[in-house]
Amino acid sequence: MKKCVIFDMDGVIIDSEPIHQKCERKMFQLLGINVSEDEHNAFMGTTDETWWSWLGSKYDLPIKIPEVIQLKKKLYMEYLRQEVHIQPIPYVSELISDLHKNNFLLALASSSPHEQIDYILSCFELKKYFHLTISGENVEKGKPSPEIFLKVSERLQVPPELCIVIEDSFNGVSAAKSANMKCIGYMNPNSGNQDLSKADILINSFNGLPVDVIYNLTISSF
Repeated sequence: MKKCVIFDMDGVIIDSEPIHQKCERKMFQLLGINVSEDEHNAFMGTTDETWWSWLGSKYDLPIKIPEVIQLKKKLYMEYLRQEVHIQPIPYVSELISDLHKNNFLLALASSSPHEQIDYILSCFELKKYFHLTISGENVEKGKPSPEIFLKVSERLQVPPELCIVIEDSFNGVSAAKSANMKCIGYMNPNSGNQDLSKADILINSFNGLPVDVIYNLTISSF
């Protein structure tokens, strides 16, 4: 049976955290609120709905949560399109290509909206490698719930024990492990102080990550 590698997007394929921070600083200014870095880091990897609903429960926001989320999506896409020299995280494109050549099924499971996923994969010419993309818009509960990863398992008909997730956030790693999947924790310095200790292995670069290391992660599952 084929194995599946599931990529997160933000912080794994694209180093988008600086763009998110720029966008959120503008949003906080528009909404007249002050949010700490620790609060921001605690919700990294979750959906906009989860993050902004929590902020709405803590702060008296001048507009309703659905309007806040739509404004944030629009602002983020504006900032993203301004990044004319946007590049994937070093060596991740090569890893994706190598995994595809070695007959892995590839999926992307991101908390981000489909518009952002499609734009980024198109920019990096990576769409052709992925058998499935799932957005936080497609789930009832975002990470750290395992729902998004279990949807991948169900849609691609690969048991969770034969899925390997690559994540850069505590919430993402927690979701992967709750789904009974192996997990590679990518220590992205721009992703804040994330506890990735639940991951099966930790890496700080995709350079030289052998395909057989990823394959062998699930050997014990047979």
